[in-house]
Amino acid sequence: MSIERELNKRSGSKCELCGAEENLKVYEVLPTKKGGLDESILACTTCIDQIENPDNVDLNHWRCLNDSMWNENVAVQVVAWRMLSRMRAAGWPQELLDMMYLDEDTLAWAQATGEGEDDENKIIHRDSNGVILEHGDSVVLIKDLKVKGSSMVAKQGTAVRNIRLDHENAEYIEGKVDGQQIVIITQYVKKI
Repeated sequence: MSIERELNKRSGSKCELCGAEENLKVYEVLPTKKGGLDESILACTTCIDQIENPDNVDLNHWRCLNDSMWNENVAVQVVAWRMLSRMRAAGWPQELLDMMYLDEDTLAWAQATGEGEDDENKIIHRDSNGVILEHGDSVVLIKDLKVKGSSMVAKQGTAVRNIRLDHENAEYIEGKVDGQQIVIITQYVKKI
């Protein structure tokens, strides 16, 4: 059965965030480990647009989180936490965040995108040209790199897709090169 069909069944064919019944899509909650049903939600295009474009956030639209933050599905809880964190300066979202409980693993997933961190504490990853890198971006290597602990050499011009950011060090990202997961220093990559 397709993920969309399963999500429709799970949600009653409604947006799992705001309850809208039209323009529904599968939204994968990044970063994913395995993908699939447990790491996806069914959301309307209005919610997805505001999740992906922080400048489009309509505070009143997100009052729905008062209900959806209690959803039993972890992916819904993660998105609710991220949106409440993004809007917490408005007052009422901070009150909801104070009531919300996420176990350690779920909170780590919710924080993985850097949402909820103060801007001055947020680690920003930049490529060799100073362009900001985000989780899931694609980069290209700008020089040959020897991979430590291996005889492998990652060649200049190699594309690395769906990178992961190191949330403790702004100079490190992770990605797969020739099927092997490696750590790459950001000064040797350029965003595609």
